[in-house]
Amino acid sequence: QLHLAVTENNELTRSLEMVQKERQEKESEMKREISEYQERLLQAEKEHQDALTEANQKNEVEVQACQDKINSLEHFITSQKLEIERLKSNKEELSNSLKETNQTLGELLKIKVR
Repeated sequence: QLHLAVTENNELTRSLEMVQKERQEKESEMKREISEYQERLLQAEKEHQDALTEANQKNEVEVQACQDKINSLEHFITSQKLEIERLKSNKEELSNSLKETNQTLGELLKIKVR
């Protein structure tokens, strides 16, 4: 009976050692997988951040280009308004000059008719 108990104890000890070894192997495997997933997550986060940074830089360039175009158009509009004012002034001067010329012509015609 003692021999059976010792044999059973040895078998249980071996069985326990095997179970503990399997548990350690599974634990090591899980730690390795967790480490791999964490590494992949960090890589994905880095790629996401890089893409976000690139998109932000591209948007900043586009916004600056649009702002430059707006500034250019505002300058163009201002210069066109000044040109319109200059042309209106010239038109007014020409109109006044034409009136004076017509008056002078009318007076000359009256003198000629006399």
